[in-house]
Amino acid sequence: MFEALLGNATILKKLISAIKDLITEANLEITSEGISIKTMDSSKIALIILTLQADQFDEYHCSHPETIGISIPNLSKFLNLANNNETVTLKIEDNSNVLSLAFAGLDNKRTSEFTLNLLDIELENFGIPEQDYSVYAKVPSLEFARICRSFCPALNPISLSIDKEALNFEFVNEDIGSGVVSLRPAEIPDHKMVLRVTQPVSMDLNLKYLNHFNKASCLSEEVSISMSSDAPVMLQFKFYLGELRYFLAPGIRDEN
Repeated sequence: MFEALLGNATILKKLISAIKDLITEANLEITSEGISIKTMDSSKIALIILTLQADQFDEYHCSHPETIGISIPNLSKFLNLANNNETVTLKIEDNSNVLSLAFAGLDNKRTSEFTLNLLDIELENFGIPEQDYSVYAKVPSLEFARICRSFCPALNPISLSIDKEALNFEFVNEDIGSGVVSLRPAEIPDHKMVLRVTQPVSMDLNLKYLNHFNKASCLSEEVSISMSSDAPVMLQFKFYLGELRYFLAPGIRDEN
């Protein structure tokens, strides 16, 4: 049996909303330590790893490890039926084929219950090798998202580079022109921007995917970016329930 309670449904609503456009179906691995998702996006281009820590829930009980398949868009639809100030309880009975969701207001004057059918999804193993990244940057997530959104689709892909001085967004387009936007620690006085550079790195990244990843900026004030020339870029959003990591290989272009 599994049962977990969150005192406020808002964080879970934002979390599932942030990934629902990338993932249609996923396996949830549930253990006594927490809940995790490790899957590729629907186009098999990006890797998404979500980890929720059991001790950050208001209540958490897992009698035995289990893996369940769910529809992420359908889960998002159910979560959107909850008011932001309501509690949410997730529950799976032994030998059940549904995930139960229960929402309740603080005064219990409004309650609602739903069941989400579980799916049989083939298990996939995604090995993430230990990586010593050449560069690491931590920047305000909303500012990173704003810059990515400001580039029009015609400029895709953009070049993201990090050196000891700045994090740079660069583009070159034969029809439009070229440009660069740089973020430097001294230019963000209200936030502590961090740059750690062993060797400068630059790579072309798919702008559409960066904008998908940045939907998680509502979860965390900061985004950590780790890069090496021989590895996918990693974007990491940490929040009180756990963390959300995205991995994207360089040079991926839209099919159209």
